[in-house]
Amino acid sequence: MTPWLTVIGVGEDGIAGLAPIHRATIDAARLIIGGERHLAMLNGVKAETRSWESPLSRTVETILARRGTPVVVLATGDPMHFGIGVTLAKRVAREEIAIHPHLSAFSLAAARLAWPLSEVECLTFHGRPIELLTAAVAPRQKLMILSHDATTPGLVAARLTALGYGPSRFVVLEHMGGAKERVRESCAEDWRANDVADLNTIAIDCVAGPNARILHRGFGLPDEAFRHDGQLTKREIRAAALSALGPLPGELLWDVGAGCGSIAIEWLRHHRLQQAIAIERNPERAAMIRDNAAALGTPNLRLIEGEAPAALQDLPAPDAVFIGGGAGRAGLIDTAWAALKPGGRLVVHAVTVESELALFAGYHAQGGEVTRLSVARMEPVGAYHGWKPLMPVTQWRAVKS
Repeated sequence: MTPWLTVIGVGEDGIAGLAPIHRATIDAARLIIGGERHLAMLNGVKAETRSWESPLSRTVETILARRGTPVVVLATGDPMHFGIGVTLAKRVAREEIAIHPHLSAFSLAAARLAWPLSEVECLTFHGRPIELLTAAVAPRQKLMILSHDATTPGLVAARLTALGYGPSRFVVLEHMGGAKERVRESCAEDWRANDVADLNTIAIDCVAGPNARILHRGFGLPDEAFRHDGQLTKREIRAAALSALGPLPGELLWDVGAGCGSIAIEWLRHHRLQQAIAIERNPERAAMIRDNAAALGTPNLRLIEGEAPAALQDLPAPDAVFIGGGAGRAGLIDTAWAALKPGGRLVVHAVTVESELALFAGYHAQGGEVTRLSVARMEPVGAYHGWKPLMPVTQWRAVKS
């Protein structure tokens, strides 16, 4: 099938900078959609033009309703790198869409700074919470960020400084590839510019100051990294749980009886494509989950306030389920197991005899492996030191065939 939908990336040189074949596609279109900046570049086209509506899904539905009619979508740079091409490619068959990228802002910024793009973590704050920055910063990490608008550099610089990364190299690149291109640089803590263009990209070479809180992206963050009321899966046990869950990029976790959300938050921090839903019935603990998710760079954590298994109804099927609280509740383990996708992992922790009974029943029904986890921490005993054991935890792990 000949593509009826064409997505064209546009640079700072505008429509005039496009190849003749792409300009011809624009001239032949019946409907052209783009931002106000893109539509202002058009001259003498006969097609109907529309700018993006809010929410974006309304315009997407308008595009889909024109199936079979020549439609052109104008985008900035590479439409497949945090762009509208990603959204449209999920809704339109491969043979019905043609995508023609321009140089991305990331490629242009890497060229200006002579940074190997393969060593840079790329983010976008266009319509996304700035709290995502917290999970990305680390000593010597290079970041590039697509800004939402002119205010984004100031917000990012302030957040870096608050995280203790004020000495970081901070570069703002505006209108790259055009006559109005400008590149400005300072330390994050010294950034003061208030005349930034809406179209800008931020590059950061992270430098940790003496007061920076450095948190790894592996398993087992320090217990004090989380706000909690004691209902916390301790660091060593948490690391064992996440290892047993075995997160893979793009997978969805249910964290049932989430407490302060530590398992779900570390799952999300492991890879930026991860997804997680925390289910917690206690309102005070639900508030802690929100605070911890924002503070640790995982504002995309979805929170369900309710009691499982009833609260699990109508949720998207998970790739992994962790039950850290309430394992003995009637029907909970069976409901979680039934919801798991094939190949999904169920990990259940029990610290009470009642929860262990439910855990053992699940093990005898579904197989898997059961492990007893015991941890002791050295603590002062008067002038000396001794071992203080934590409550032992029984772990059951099973994989759904």
